[in-house]
Amino acid sequence: MNKDNIKKVLASNPVARPSYFRRPHWTRRNFFQIAGAGITASFLAKEADAQSAGTCTNQGMTTINKATNVIFILMAGAPSHVDTFDFKNTPGVTPAAAAPATVNGILWPTGILPKLGAMTNQFSLVRSVQAHALVHSLGQTWVQIGRNPAAALGNIAPNIGSVVALEKVTERLPGHVLPTFLALNSDGAVSSGYLNSTYAPFKVDPTTAGLPNTTNSLGQSRWQEMYAQMHAEDDTLRVNSPLGQSVVDMDSLYTAGQGLMYDSTVQSVFTYSTADSARYGSSSFGNALIVAKQALAANQGTRFIQVTLGGWDMHVDIYGAASNKGKTNIFTLGNQFDSALAALIGDLQASGALANTMIVALGEFGRTPGFTGALGRDHYLNQFAFFAGGGVKGGRVIGTTDATGANILDNGWSQNRPVNPEDIEATIYSAMGIDWTNICYNDPFHRGFEYVPQSLGADYYNPINELFK
Repeated sequence: MNKDNIKKVLASNPVARPSYFRRPHWTRRNFFQIAGAGITASFLAKEADAQSAGTCTNQGMTTINKATNVIFILMAGAPSHVDTFDFKNTPGVTPAAAAPATVNGILWPTGILPKLGAMTNQFSLVRSVQAHALVHSLGQTWVQIGRNPAAALGNIAPNIGSVVALEKVTERLPGHVLPTFLALNSDGAVSSGYLNSTYAPFKVDPTTAGLPNTTNSLGQSRWQEMYAQMHAEDDTLRVNSPLGQSVVDMDSLYTAGQGLMYDSTVQSVFTYSTADSARYGSSSFGNALIVAKQALAANQGTRFIQVTLGGWDMHVDIYGAASNKGKTNIFTLGNQFDSALAALIGDLQASGALANTMIVALGEFGRTPGFTGALGRDHYLNQFAFFAGGGVKGGRVIGTTDATGANILDNGWSQNRPVNPEDIEATIYSAMGIDWTNICYNDPFHRGFEYVPQSLGADYYNPINELFK
């Protein structure tokens, strides 16, 4: 593959997956493979930073600024709020196995979320959340970008994590080798939108083998020799070829890839023991949270981590009494979520990292209080959001719904309206010290890209400050 083709591949695949890089396309032993096949170009391509601070304005808002890091958990498929974090005990309907009990004044499904029920003082819930739409793909994108994907600039809007990566780029140190924005088990993570690929998510599905392709079968010495030879050839092209700038850009990619090769810290972040995996529930979700914890503990530049747990789309047999018995149902998936998240919170609390690491978990919408004919639940606008750490005060419930979970009785916060995805976006930015009223005028259409749409004025989208008071 010549450099023209490489340039085309990078342009057409800003988030190229490891499977592409493993193919031996290039005669110089495919440097992508040599320099780390598991490394996505979205992180490694250090393009010129077109998003300079001078292109943005804001209202100079006072931010919470207590969270150094964020772990954003997308519960894809839309979990049932009335069976989990806005639990309703319906006589004759709720199975005895849900084991309803009052824990610290909160009605709790101890048979579905037992471990989190034992630590309610460590997190807070918002029960007055409402989605804008009831389509899975639309809603999942909406909560990742904090705006309507179908609205103006919606199709070029960056992931919340990409905005964080942009804002925190000046805090990266020369020795930082991990991406600012890490996406685990999140192939569907929204990318960097109109921001350049430096700020896109670095997508990895954790395995016990660690980060793949960060060594070479020919050995480190031979790999370094080949790297040096290629570099020498490319240095000539910088000044003697129309490809000069492309070679400069590719060199930045290679340099970042080289930083991940043969690095014991990198491997320790992406490697975990079977004992730790078991403690987190022996699931891919639990393994992802282990890696998330280790990435933050390594202090190698990672600031925003997105983790996805799917399977919540339970239109049929939500309690696993019939066709879903022993399969994915609210008990099996709820326990998986419970085991992993409780272990993460416990470990972060023990290490002191919970104080500056905010955990946010939610789906794209909620589930109907009533059942389908197949004993499942359909799509519903009312939902919940889970918050812990990063300055969030634990043991709180914001917002109240009626006895069935169908209607919001009290919104529970200063805006006196339902909480929307845009408010959650604003809360994340404020917690991380980012002014959510930023408007940047470097978008392709020069319309002005708002970090949070309509974030000016008391009647618009705002952080949920009640979480921190």
